[in-house]
Amino acid sequence: MKYQPLKYIYKATENPEASTLLLLHGTGGDENDLLPLAKNFGSHFNILSVRGNVLEHGMPRFFRRLGMGVFDEKDVEFRTHELVSFLKDTAKNEGFDTTKIIALGYSNGANIAGAILVHYPNFLHGAILFRPMLPYQQMPFFKTDKNVNVFISSGKLDTMVSNSEIDMYTSLLKKGNFIVEHHRLNTGHNLKEEDISLAVKWTQKLF
Repeated sequence: MKYQPLKYIYKATENPEASTLLLLHGTGGDENDLLPLAKNFGSHFNILSVRGNVLEHGMPRFFRRLGMGVFDEKDVEFRTHELVSFLKDTAKNEGFDTTKIIALGYSNGANIAGAILVHYPNFLHGAILFRPMLPYQQMPFFKTDKNVNVFISSGKLDTMVSNSEIDMYTSLLKKGNFIVEHHRLNTGHNLKEEDISLAVKWTQKLF
């Protein structure tokens, strides 16, 4: 299967050295979905917001799934490579630095960002994962050689993913030398203002 181009919106800052926030929507979203949220992080980031290439009953996603919470893992891997290839090409076309990409993903978007951490552990400068799940049932070993910071916010009442799975995820990331900050909020799968404010504080502290 050949890589397909992804639809996106890119908003550059005036600073050529700026980091880039990579926005990755949840199921049914698109490249416009997270733009309002991104404004909370300030105007000093480039913004690259991408639409997933997979449709599930007309709803965009970043990879196929076989059922609720059951991923097509071959497609996860293919779409991860496709996305990273797209990012490298788009960086050349738009003029941003691929070493300064901070992924911000919600749900399905967080899962494809997590898959980038697995397959390209040194690629992202950082990652914000809102309501992630393990991208693979049997996670391969992965390890970064850089200081890659990862923010995770999970919902204590989230019916999509168990607290124990998130604990396993954070443990695997830490074993792979990622620097993880995890917040478990008293909520379900939907985002809250608290998620955003915690992520903004984390970003201000590190980037």
